[in-house]
Amino acid sequence: MAPNEGYDAAVARWRKDPDAYWLEAARGLDWSRAPSRAFDGSMGLFGRWFPDGVLNTCHNALDRHVAAGRGAQTAIIYDSPVTGTIRRFSYAEMLDRVSRLAGALAARGVAKGDRVLLYMPMVPEAAIAMLACARLGAIHSVVFGGFAAAEVAARIDDATPKAIISASCGIEPGRIVAYKPLLDAAIGMAAHKPDFCFILQREAQRCDLVAGRDVDYAEAEAAGAPHPCVDVAATDPLYILYTSGTTGKPKGIVRDHGGHAVVLHASMRMIYGLGAGDVFWTASDVGWVVGHSYIVYAPLLAGCTSVLFEGKPVGTPDAGTFWRVCAEHGVRVLFTAPTAIRAIRKEDPEGALIRKYDLSKLEALYLAGERCDPPTAIWSAEKLGVPVVDHWWQTETGWPITAGFRGFGLFEPRPGSGGKPTPGYDLRALDAEGHEVPRGTQGALVLKLPLPPGCAPTLWNAEQRYREAYLSTFPGYYDTSDAGMVDEEGFAWVMGRTDDIINVAGHRLSTGAIEEVLAAHPDVAECAVVGMADALKGQAPLGLVVLKAGARREEAELARELVALVRERIGPVAAFKEARVVARLPKTRSGKILRGTIRKIADGERYSVPPTIDDPLILEEIAGVLAG
Repeated sequence: MAPNEGYDAAVARWRKDPDAYWLEAARGLDWSRAPSRAFDGSMGLFGRWFPDGVLNTCHNALDRHVAAGRGAQTAIIYDSPVTGTIRRFSYAEMLDRVSRLAGALAARGVAKGDRVLLYMPMVPEAAIAMLACARLGAIHSVVFGGFAAAEVAARIDDATPKAIISASCGIEPGRIVAYKPLLDAAIGMAAHKPDFCFILQREAQRCDLVAGRDVDYAEAEAAGAPHPCVDVAATDPLYILYTSGTTGKPKGIVRDHGGHAVVLHASMRMIYGLGAGDVFWTASDVGWVVGHSYIVYAPLLAGCTSVLFEGKPVGTPDAGTFWRVCAEHGVRVLFTAPTAIRAIRKEDPEGALIRKYDLSKLEALYLAGERCDPPTAIWSAEKLGVPVVDHWWQTETGWPITAGFRGFGLFEPRPGSGGKPTPGYDLRALDAEGHEVPRGTQGALVLKLPLPPGCAPTLWNAEQRYREAYLSTFPGYYDTSDAGMVDEEGFAWVMGRTDDIINVAGHRLSTGAIEEVLAAHPDVAECAVVGMADALKGQAPLGLVVLKAGARREEAELARELVALVRERIGPVAAFKEARVVARLPKTRSGKILRGTIRKIADGERYSVPPTIDDPLILEEIAGVLAG
């Protein structure tokens, strides 16, 4: 990003000469061998970035900052209300611990290209393990802590890790999740067996170690000889991150070293407006892409201080915990999921807990994970008094497709929009035949190839599956599987997954548009709309709503108000006639509402409990409500 450059100028510079644009961005990093060209279109499925560059991601995240004299600066703030712990780790301390863990892994045979599976709670050792793998050129694969044994086993068999790093337990509000029995069961189920496991013993619940296989994590790290960074090709894999597949077999998203480091480093200034020494908090989990990109890698590549939080937006201890963390640590930008803000709003609709804390250092709230409904964005902006920026991206892209850009000066807020395309992404909306639709017309959102640096170049051991899943529907484009539009001014509006478009008597309607109307009702905290089978119209929309704390409404009366609201704002064409009140919505651990599962329940179809679900009992509650 050129000094004082605006958004339009940056986009124009990228479009004019993409190679020059990305080579300039690459100069923000240390390279063992700097790339001579940005892109080689003859490599891979759609080309590869920085094909002759050599570097090490861990060096760029830690070593170079220490060498520049900033070793005493805080790199990680670990804030764990579930254990009552706050700890700060300097860049120098992180470098020492990471290099020792890398040495401990190397001493047991882990080398460049080997896989290491991480099954960890939100503790500093999770970030240390990720960086230690990057230091060796080993490929880490983080599996969300607490995943069921069968799901972990499937990932073990796909990645075939030489080692596994895990912990005795994770800690949730009011309960302890024993990881070690789940891990032991997963290894027992898997055809592939790791050579060894490092196990972090937590005081909340220790575990037994398997003789000859398990090693105490703390002892191994303490005894490890500091290991230097290993040079890797920019096109070598940094990590594999599994996302659920429609076939039931998880998809291993591959991320490379060079493109990933270049775009994440650049994004911190361009998108979030942050640089060295600034405090950035991404309230997510390292089991998800958001945690990979914006808890660990991007903030450290940029020399920021990153908050690593072990807790929940409510219940640890209350709906004010996010604001306590922001105030206590001087957070400049908070990045979380809309579902977290909706949970806070549900418990504290008047924002009384916000007013308890000094948030004078907080400059912006960024949201991603799923589309933020306008009422939640407006509530957040009013209560916090800072810009609220919704931005859109996917596990596959690894960094934002669209955003608001603090580095360019933020756009005027447009609640409901995900912002404008990030330079590097050529975003289009197409009809079912693959023709581009006019601005302001809804279609399938796609990205013209090639994808920019940092996006997944392939799937682990499944190149053909990548081609079928993302590149076959619209030749020449990456299919995001999201539906929406790009308006006349270039703002993107993501209305939901393409399979969330319902057909009501021949009219194609976005469930996201109906959800937006329901969420505007003053008593509704959050909602989900799905299309259920209808003998007359083909499909009919069903709305499930969760009420705000303190709202006491007779369900039939509320339903009438919601039906009238949809009729007023969308029209009779929506045929919206049914709304049900539920205590909570089924979600993944990353906060995405499981609309597909709700639809199957509504239609009386058989469904499987998704492995990513936060609480399986919610499905039984939903089934009971819909059957009543």
